[in-house]
Parts: sequence; C-alpha cells; structure tokens
Amino acid sequence: MTNNKQQTTNTVSLISGASALIFFLCSSWRHALFQSTAYDLGWYDQVIYLISQGQTPIVSFWGYHVMGDHAAAILYPLALLYKIYPDVHWLFAIQAIALASGCWFTWRLALQATLSEAQAVTMAVVYLLYPLVFNLNLFDFHPEVFAIPGLLGAVLAARLGQIAWFISCLILVLSSKVVLSLTVAAMGFWLLIFDKRRLFGAIALAAGVAWFLIATQVVIPWFSGGNEAPAVSRYSYLGSSVLEIIANLFLKPGIVLKYLFTLPNLEYLILLFAPIIWGISLRYFTPLVVILPTLAINLLADLHVHKDLIHQYSITALPFILLAVIGTLAQGGGWLRSPKAILLWTLVAFVALAKFGYFGSRYLEFLDTRQATQEAIALVETKGSVLTAAHIAPHLTHRPVVKLAIAGFDAAELANFDYALLNVPHPGWQSTPEFAGSLVEQLNNLPEFELTYKRDEVYLFTKLKSI
Repeated sequence: MTNNKQQTTNTVSLISGASALIFFLCSSWRHALFQSTAYDLGWYDQVIYLISQGQTPIVSFWGYHVMGDHAAAILYPLALLYKIYPDVHWLFAIQAIALASGCWFTWRLALQATLSEAQAVTMAVVYLLYPLVFNLNLFDFHPEVFAIPGLLGAVLAARLGQIAWFISCLILVLSSKVVLSLTVAAMGFWLLIFDKRRLFGAIALAAGVAWFLIATQVVIPWFSGGNEAPAVSRYSYLGSSVLEIIANLFLKPGIVLKYLFTLPNLEYLILLFAPIIWGISLRYFTPLVVILPTLAINLLADLHVHKDLIHQYSITALPFILLAVIGTLAQGGGWLRSPKAILLWTLVAFVALAKFGYFGSRYLEFLDTRQATQEAIALVETKGSVLTAAHIAPHLTHRPVVKLAIAGFDAAELANFDYALLNVPHPGWQSTPEFAGSLVEQLNNLPEFELTYKRDEVYLFTKLKSI
C-alpha cells in the first residue's frame, strides 16, 4: 500500500471513529435531558436487561414477549453486554458504531467502483452528513441500525467474492428486524439479475423470503399469542394479516393507488432524495430496485412517522441510494462531480434537515425539573414495579414491570405498583398535567403509599411494604 493510500485509510478511519464518538455523546446527552422515550429506548433496554438476567423478555408496557414484535433475535447476543454491566449507554455506543461504520463501507464500495480517492472520501462524508443518519442516532435505539453495516458489507462481500462474510452480513440484517428480510430479498434479486452475482443473489433472495415467511407466520404468532405483527394495523385498509395485505397489493390496485398518490408521500420522496439528487441518474438506476419494499412500506403506511428523515423506517433505503450515486459518478455522470460542490450541497442539506438544533430548543423542555427527576429516580432503590411518565421510563427499565401513566391508565391499578414517579408540569407523551395531578391526588389518599420525595412538582410515592 502506498503512503497516499495509507494516509487515506487513516483519514477515513479517523472520520469514522470521530463520528461514532460524536453520535454517542449526542444520544447520551439527549437521554440525560430526559428526551428518550419508553417507545423505543425503554422497550429495548428493558428486554435486553431481562435477557441478561435470565428472565423472560416481556415488554411490560406492551404485555408480550419481545420476539412477538419484530422477531429481533439480535437482542439476545446484545444482552451479553448487559452481563458485563447493565447500562443503557451500551445501546447508544453500539448504535453510534453501527451508523458510523457506514462511512468506512461507503468509502470501500466507492473505491471498489473505481472512484478516485478524493471522490471516495467525499462519498464517505456524503453518507455521514445524510440527515437521516444523524437524526436516527438521536431517536432512542433501534436494531435496524445494523442494516447499515450489514447491507453495505453484504454488497462489498459479494463484489469481492467473500461468501462467508456475505452470509454473516445477511444474518446480522435478518436478525435485526423481520421487515428487513424484504430488503434482503430485494437485494438478492438485484445481485442476481443486475449485478450478475448469481450465487450471492440466490442466497440473499432465498434467505430473505424464507425468513420473512417463518418470522411472520410462525415466530411472531408463537410469541405474541397468535397475534399478527403489530405493524399490520398500519395497513388495515388492505387487510388484517401479512399475507392478506400482500395479496391485496395486487388484487386491489385502486386502493393502493389512492394511498400512493398523496401530498405527504410526495413530500417524503423529496426529503429522501434531495440530499443526493445531484448524483441520481437513469444510467445507473438499478440499485434503487432494492429500495422498492422500503418505499412501499413507507408510502402505504397511514402513519406520518414513516414519511420523514427522523425515524428509522427509511434506513434500509440509504445504502442503495448511495450505491446508485457511486455508480453514477463511476460512469462520469451526475449533476455535480467536484468534491467541493458535492460537499457544499451535502452540508446545506444537513443544515436544513438534520435536527441538531433540537439541543437548543425542544430538548431543553424538561430542564426545569431535570434535577428533581434525577433525585427521585435515585430513590427508587429496588427492582419493584414502577408507574411513571414515558420520558422517565427509560431511566427505570431495569426491572420486570414498568408501566406508563398515560391516557387510558386505570387508576384502580395504582395499588399494584411499588413506586409511582410523576412529573406534573411535564407529564410526557399521551398525558396531561391534569391527569398526572389527579394520580398524585389519588396516591396521597391511598394509605399503603408514602410520599417519599417532592420537589418542583415531581412526586415519588413508595409503597410502604417496599421500604
């Protein structure tokens, strides 16, 4: 390896490492500001903790085994980290590393496609500054982040003829979330038909289809008591089961078209492609075949969270959008080719769409009660059951039972808890100060509870028998 190549390798490695550190610090600070939520950080933190303790991983504020949700088997090996020391910051760290690793894989794929070293490094930075990467790192924790090293690594392995590496990458992706199997199958189709990696394509196509059917028809119903995957409800206009929805995609085109051609969907597509539109060309369009399942899932969903660059639902599209751009540059195409022009466009898109400004605005929402909430949490000394707000729950999920004081909670169940920690000024998601205040009043009137902490209208009640 020449000195220049070694220097470039060191530079990309340094950028990746620095990015992982920045991602970790940002997500940790957000958590410290009580901006994490029960859905999804508390969800994953609780079940990983329970697995590490040899207990059944039932999400207490959902009521089912975690494998009955997304069949995310990767949570089991992640629990080994909690055996070393149970701390939610493990999740922030591995998420940061997974997302930052996309920088290195993008650079390698760009070099493999014969881009110049300057262009390859530029593409690595384009990946890091794609707004979804930064935003997703801030949004709690999601095992879908492993799709970044998994999918990019699989493509690189296929192009280098490394079948063991390729299969390892497929396992990483498939174990992260069942819906990713659709992207794996689509990647297999692309590798088989367009990229001419027939063996690799056949393996991915077969693995993706097989795991999708096994997980949705066997694993999830088994662990959820015969229920369909929870996300099915987002497509209720197409059916009440996974197979019925898939069938109606073809049998009811009128309904499908009605939900496809909407203004929110147009806005979503603009958001998705705007940061890299300069590098999309019909001459190298084929990698975008792989993102069709992701687009279908997001465009047809009746929830707005599927149609932005904040949540995790578009992460599987990013690797193949980048591959399309790399292919365009390799063929001498693209609206922009100068690294400086590309980086300028990328930086403008990042400033416009990345949510770094939240640290100076909405992330300070609970600052006035932060100290009181921290002190109250420190007084929860046992692994007893807790009732609390959605934004406090992720700080108390190392226990079998945590439930949320939200609309629909039956106050008659108060006596079932060992602790109740309520923030009246900031009651959190799906609650109001009036509702939180009414719970405080009722707890004050229950003889089995003692008010053990009160400051800034943050209240901690402890059941007397737990003291």
